[in-house]
Amino acid sequence: MHIQDARWQAAVPAESSGRAGTRSAPLRVDAQRNLEHVLRAAREVFGELGYGAPMEDVARRARVGVGTVYRRFPSKDVLVSRIAEEETARLTEQARTALGQEDEPWSALSRFLRTSVASGAGRLLPPQVLRVGVAEAAEIDDAALGGPVPGGPGTAPDETRVPHQRSAPRVADGPPATGALPGLSAESAGAVELLEVVGRLVDRAHTAGELRGDVTVADVLLVIATAAPTLPDSAQQAAASSRLLDILLEGLRSRPA
Repeated sequence: MHIQDARWQAAVPAESSGRAGTRSAPLRVDAQRNLEHVLRAAREVFGELGYGAPMEDVARRARVGVGTVYRRFPSKDVLVSRIAEEETARLTEQARTALGQEDEPWSALSRFLRTSVASGAGRLLPPQVLRVGVAEAAEIDDAALGGPVPGGPGTAPDETRVPHQRSAPRVADGPPATGALPGLSAESAGAVELLEVVGRLVDRAHTAGELRGDVTVADVLLVIATAAPTLPDSAQQAAASSRLLDILLEGLRSRPA
């Protein structure tokens, strides 16, 4: 991910810094270059080894001392949060692009999946996205809309059979904004926004009868994660991802009765 701005927001959240807010501070050219190297290296290392990879691996890949990494990101959790938030924003933008540029529902959904897998998003899919998508969707929907969701507490048994219609959390009639839901962090709010946009892709494909009725937003995100194997050879990796995604897409499509 490219960092164009020569100013950056301090990585430490405002609430942990003891101040009401944090101001942007200008970086020297060499410091800005180091920051770019660290972020690029973190994407590569976490993409290859997962978010459990140590900070020392990131420092080696960036060709800087580990102290330089810790000066920019005081803990590994802060660096992971930065990468995860950026990946969430990138996936959201890819989903919006597919919605805006593809008239056919299936073409829009498959374009989003192909773009996301080709970009390596599956290897950096933020854990928060899956946590919200699978474990917290009903809870967030209840908080936002004041009622149960299909499959959630208080739902009649028959309503759990087709959970896809409300598989993405929504706030009113538009995408959720940061802080729109009480108790949600900026990272969680970004995840909810991603789920809302992907949910629109899923709903359109369901309405058109082109997507299996039992497929949820969480399933779509799982496809992105599954279709991004890590192989030592880049050409083999691209070919394997493309082949695997073709198979998974076929499994998602509805079939005439």
